Amino acid sequence: MKPTKIFLLVATAACLVACGGKKGGGMNFGDNEFPVITVGTASATSEITYPASIKGVQDVEIRPKTSGFITRINVHEGQTVGVGQILFVLDNETFQAAVRQAEASVNQARAAINTAEAQMATAKLTYENSTELHKNGVIGDYEMQAAQNSYNSAVAQVNQTKAALQQAQAGLASAKENLSYCFVKSPASGVVGNLPYKVGALVSASSAPALTTISNISTTEVYFSMTEKDVLEMTKNSGGLNAAVNTFPPLRLKLADGSIYPHTGRVVKVSGVIDSGTGSVSMIAQFPNPEHLLKSGGSGSIVVTQDNNAAIVVPQSCVSEVQDKHFIYTVGADNKVKYTEIKVAPQNDGNNYVVEEGLKVGDKIVSKGITKLSDGMEIVQITEEQYDKKIEDAEKLGENQGDLKKFKKTMGM
Repeated sequence: MKPTKIFLLVATAACLVACGGKKGGGMNFGDNEFPVITVGTASATSEITYPASIKGVQDVEIRPKTSGFITRINVHEGQTVGVGQILFVLDNETFQAAVRQAEASVNQARAAINTAEAQMATAKLTYENSTELHKNGVIGDYEMQAAQNSYNSAVAQVNQTKAALQQAQAGLASAKENLSYCFVKSPASGVVGNLPYKVGALVSASSAPALTTISNISTTEVYFSMTEKDVLEMTKNSGGLNAAVNTFPPLRLKLADGSIYPHTGRVVKVSGVIDSGTGSVSMIAQFPNPEHLLKSGGSGSIVVTQDNNAAIVVPQSCVSEVQDKHFIYTVGADNKVKYTEIKVAPQNDGNNYVVEEGLKVGDKIVSKGITKLSDGMEIVQITEEQYDKKIEDAEKLGENQGDLKKFKKTMGM
């Protein structure tokens, strides 16, 4: 080969390498050829997360109904208890004395009834005898009336003592109830929370904090909030709020350590009021908790998975991000590119974006080399395969330019 021809080839190779030989970077072959793809639809699964707080399906604060010193604590934190189980015992000597006094009053009232009933029986017998004697003219009207008055008085005395017994029994019931307040029982089944008080502490119904909290965590409620926009869209698509709740996809729960809770949950309640301060709607989901892994008061994130069979998906390589905004180069019928803003879903798989606004099916976009473009630039459309082949050829020239033999072989000399 003539020296002049070799020199021209070397110069050409050097020019190609200098213009586009950087591995992995943008390409500039001295022309305006860029790969263009047509926007279509594809199946995409997106995940939306919402901060969440966890509570037992029933969280009951335990408070005493009476004031007193704690004399015994029968449970420990984290213990599972049943309905009616005694949790705390308060000093109750005064209340026991009141019960004994009330019992004595009841016994006294019963004795009084017995005496009154005996007197009434005697008065009745006297009255009946007087009646017979009066009929036979043995006694006069005065004696007859006196016997009747004595009987009526005895009957009234019996009724009075019975009323006194009822009053004494009511007093005994009240005393026993007051005594029962000293034995603080669990109103529900669940797990014992913190125990802020020790034996000897003086507590009352108004004490803060409460003696403890009993949480029923066989099922947990997870509270989270959705934006007004999301709720409106969900309601419109489902034909109503109740229908939206019933058709809401299964929820996953991401725990504080980043792991995914093994059981799925479902939405059971949606607030009918929008928080004017945050513009959000409160929602409640229920998750089964057979292993008692979830604890009341915990936190996590609700993960909502949504399947879209007609999503517009574009590679992240053709999207530029500027100040939290996303832009793409669309190609018009005149082969000129336009710097176009798009809105993408907040969640992505690391390789692609799901476009929510700014593109439609059939649009053409530049898929690679966008750093070399400018708004209004006219390009020549090529395929991605052609573009990749040109990069590969340029890189080979760059690798071989220092080796004359390899360079000649690459150039077919």
